[in-house]
Amino acid sequence: MLHGLRALGRATSPETMPPLTNIDRFISSAFRSVWALELLLELKRTPDGPRSKEDLVTALRASEVVVIRGVEGLLAAGLITEENDGSVRYAPASAELDEAVCEAAGLYQSRPDAVRRLIVASSTDGLNAFSDAFKIRGID
Repeated sequence: MLHGLRALGRATSPETMPPLTNIDRFISSAFRSVWALELLLELKRTPDGPRSKEDLVTALRASEVVVIRGVEGLLAAGLITEENDGSVRYAPASAELDEAVCEAAGLYQSRPDAVRRLIVASSTDGLNAFSDAFKIRGID
């Protein structure tokens, strides 16, 4: 069982935050956005079979771009599969991934703001690294 969630309370600096746990790392790496997590949870609630992207746009009240990007990320993470007709379904590549999704879903249900902060922080870290690549060194 994975445990933890580092972003539980008020905002803190990276230096004062406890180390990432396994579930924190999973959430940070598997979900580029909260929309992606919501998309995965919607698919997990639909064990009957694949869902079209159009159906997911309607169910989530999201844009087509949000759903397409979410699907791309979840496919890359090995959490869903895509059928020949373009529909998608929940299908983790391993039992460990399924367990991690179940734990992430439980944490999201009990502490949604903390999970959101963790996802946003991980995407912000990537943006900061990207922007840092363009900084001119040696100029104050």
